[in-house]
Amino acid sequence: MLDRVGLLQIDSVNVLVRSHYLPLHARLGGYPTGLLDRLAYDRKRSLFEYWGHEASLMPLALQPLMRWRMERAWRGEGLYGGLARFGLEKADYVRRVLDEITDRGPLAAGELSDGSRGEGGWWGWSDGKRALEFLFWAGRVTTAGRRHFERIYDLPERVLPAAVLAAETPAVDAAQRDLLRISATALGVATERDLRDYFRLPVADARARLEELVEAGELLPVAVEGWEKPGFLHREARLPRQIRAAALLSPFDSLIWERDRTERLFDFHYRLAFYTPAERRTHGYYVLPFLLGDRLVARVDLKADRAGSRLLVLAAHGEASIDPAMVAPALHAELGSLAGWLGLGSVSIAPQGELAPALARMQGAA
Repeated sequence: MLDRVGLLQIDSVNVLVRSHYLPLHARLGGYPTGLLDRLAYDRKRSLFEYWGHEASLMPLALQPLMRWRMERAWRGEGLYGGLARFGLEKADYVRRVLDEITDRGPLAAGELSDGSRGEGGWWGWSDGKRALEFLFWAGRVTTAGRRHFERIYDLPERVLPAAVLAAETPAVDAAQRDLLRISATALGVATERDLRDYFRLPVADARARLEELVEAGELLPVAVEGWEKPGFLHREARLPRQIRAAALLSPFDSLIWERDRTERLFDFHYRLAFYTPAERRTHGYYVLPFLLGDRLVARVDLKADRAGSRLLVLAAHGEASIDPAMVAPALHAELGSLAGWLGLGSVSIAPQGELAPALARMQGAA
């Protein structure tokens, strides 16, 4: 599955479960999350962390494809502006941090010699944290593991398999073509922006590589009804006779993370509500779209009550065009599956949203 989607976006919000676990559940059902942890962080790992589409877990085979980005980052190119300036202006300090990791082994940011805490929450990073993140983006350090979700940094040669590090570094254009191939395989049909956004490729680079893939016949230019921009279809994409999907989607699932594409494909306007004041939220805080067949039919605000062993359905809103009696049984079953996978003993449904009454009736009948 990871080879097929190419990467899993990592996010810190843990209201339900860390986001990178959810896309696999959506596609595979109840799988052991410890398996993903072992693939990502065991000594014989097959995944690595890097900036793919934001912070991501990716198969190790993609590590050589990211080296051009690492080298540009080391030169201060392609980074968030503030982090790039920090890396260039405090180059001596950054090298001292790298020397400390080299000498002492795997460290969290707070374990550095000057590992003071920053100010102001998530982005209130200390200088040590900034230096480590610059080095991480530049490929000079990588993630050795995580401790209570905090990243532990170490040298790539002490973390990644020797065969991966010894693999030939492809030319920049070849690596970018490979990344676009993965994007096109994962997306099926997409605009130029959709394709380059998957791995956050630079605009000019992505357009040049896209032209090359079209010329080679690997991507087919197509017109999609209702799309203002041209589409591109992977030459091996197949239209199934039917789609029997029923899945609750992480806000960071690659199917929907490009919000404009989500609206074009599903007529589904979706935005994160994490940073929206409570009084301005329309559907809740941690809202998961519900995919049924080939449509997004509902929005469900979920929370894991771990102390009470309950999956809390804080709200369940159906889209305007759906029949609650048709959607509720599939959603109820998926909520039960999700609760079981998370090790929660029951599902608790609050009376909020158009689908809540039908879900509550099914809950009572069960």
